[in-house]
Amino acid sequence: MSIDDLDALILTTFTDDPQVGVLGAARAIGVARGTVQARLDRMQQRGVVRTFAPQVDPAAVGYPVTAFITLEIRQGRGHDPVVAHLSAIPEVLEAHTITGTGDLMIRVVARDNADLQRVIDRVVDDGHVLRASTVIALARQIAYRTLPLVQAAAEGSAQRGRQG
Repeated sequence: MSIDDLDALILTTFTDDPQVGVLGAARAIGVARGTVQARLDRMQQRGVVRTFAPQVDPAAVGYPVTAFITLEIRQGRGHDPVVAHLSAIPEVLEAHTITGTGDLMIRVVARDNADLQRVIDRVVDDGHVLRASTVIALARQIAYRTLPLVQAAAEGSAQRGRQG
């Protein structure tokens, strides 16, 4: 399940220039087009590359407020009913099962603080949600990123290869 230096280079090329295309990436890296395509196909099959879809900035489409909400849910039913409820709310961008005082952590966006109240009201409007605690993000310090992780994985793979 590891990636090697060539995989990391391919991913770096597409991250730096998402419109590069397979042929452009092959030329930039100095390998055959078929090599790049085969590597991308393999990484997609393994789930390393999930999508080639554009990344949309919520603020740029009118949702500049980001908040994180910790939910405590009614025990005994599992997460499925709450997750189904949350999935129907467009402003819920992601949800994670967590440890600690809550059961789920969700990331939501809103048009402004008043709209955030509407989103929160919608989130807690489910009989399985017992309590919610909201934290508003003031500024993003590090954007969502995976490239440093890809590079670290490739370095780890190379080190394991030298050891074994």
